[in-house]
Amino acid sequence: MSNRGMSIVIPAYNEGQSILKMLNAYYQYLVEKKVLFEFVIVPNNCSDQTPDLCEQFASGKDNVVVKNIPYYVGKGGAVIEGFKLAKHELVGFVDADLATPPASFFDLYTQMSSYDAIFASRWIKGAIISVKQPFSRRVASRGFNAIVRTLFGLRVKDTQCGAKLFRRDAINTVIPHLDITRWAFDIDLLFHLKRSGYTMTEIPTVWHEPGDTHLELKSTIYEMFLAVMRLRLVYSPLKFIVRMYDKTVGKRKT
Repeated sequence: MSNRGMSIVIPAYNEGQSILKMLNAYYQYLVEKKVLFEFVIVPNNCSDQTPDLCEQFASGKDNVVVKNIPYYVGKGGAVIEGFKLAKHELVGFVDADLATPPASFFDLYTQMSSYDAIFASRWIKGAIISVKQPFSRRVASRGFNAIVRTLFGLRVKDTQCGAKLFRRDAINTVIPHLDITRWAFDIDLLFHLKRSGYTMTEIPTVWHEPGDTHLELKSTIYEMFLAVMRLRLVYSPLKFIVRMYDKTVGKRKT
C-alpha cells in the first residue's frame, strides 16, 4: 500500500511502569518500516510520572505530540482530544500497555485496503492470545459482546480491543456525535460509523494480556452494563431517561 500518513493516538492512565517501553517499541518499529507517522499521546488524570515520561520521550521528535489532561475525561475523552490533534490521512488509537504489539498494529495499516475502519480482534480465527484469560473474564467478555450485538446491530466480535484505525473523513464525521463514557466509547464510535454508512472490518491480532489491567471484574461488569444501557437509551425515544441516569449514577462512572 502507498505510504499514507498515520496518526496514532495513545491514551494513557498511570502507565509510568510501561509507557516508555511501549513508545520506544512502536516508534522504532514504524521507523524501520519507513512509515510516515506521528504519535499523539494523551495522559489523562494521572497520579504518577506518566505525563513527564511522555514529555521526555517527545523531546526532540517533531512527530510526537503530548497533550496532558490532568482532570478526568476517561479513555473516550482522551482519544477524542487526540483525534482532534491528529493530522494524517489515517487516524487510529492503541492502548499504552503494549498488549497489542507494533507488528499487529501495523497489520491494520497494511490490510486496510478499501475499508473506512479496521479493528484488531481477539475473538476471530487466527488470533493469538499469549496468556489465556481466566474463564470468568472470557464469559464476561462474550456476554458483553452478545448484548452489544443485540442492542446496536454491530457485527463485530471484539468491540473492546484497544487497537483500531480509521480514515480521516470517517473520524471527522463522527467526532461531533461521540460521548466520552468509559466503557461504551468504542461501541459509540463503531455505532456512529455504521449509521453513517462507513465500511468496517476486523482482523485477527496477537494479544499479550497486561499484567496489571487496573480492573476489578465484578465492578467492571456492572459499569460496562450500565454504560451500554445508557448509550442505547441515548439513541432511542426514551433518551429522557438518560438525564435521570446521569443525575443518579453520573457519566464519570461509565
